[in-house]
Amino acid sequence: MTKILLVDEDPLHALVRKAILERKYADVRRASDAAEALALVEQPKFAENLGLVVSGNQHSGIGLAGFLPELHVRKPDLPILVIGEKPLDHDELSGYPVVFLKRPVTADDLLSAVAKMLKTWAPRQLKTA
Repeated sequence: MTKILLVDEDPLHALVRKAILERKYADVRRASDAAEALALVEQPKFAENLGLVVSGNQHSGIGLAGFLPELHVRKPDLPILVIGEKPLDHDELSGYPVVFLKRPVTADDLLSAVAKMLKTWAPRQLKTA
């Protein structure tokens, strides 16, 4: 079973997004910030079936530009869906399997983007495992 990690500092956004994701995916875990997300990914049992990270584009502390490289040092082929108001700078995305989804996001938009990313990236993750 594929696990999804939701990284969102805003409790309301996290609650709504987690509920939407759980409509279709049974294993959704929330991290309240980048540090907690990285700590989870370092746990082999947690990281084992992790197939996708869904994240807002605002992270206190290291920021998204710091979060992406740290995440991909730990799991290089792990795709990330970034939800935000402004598209990310192309340089921030370079070299990472990242898709940007502009807010506001409907439940259908979120579920569609997640399904597409899992379909696209799951085969690549299996090849490198």
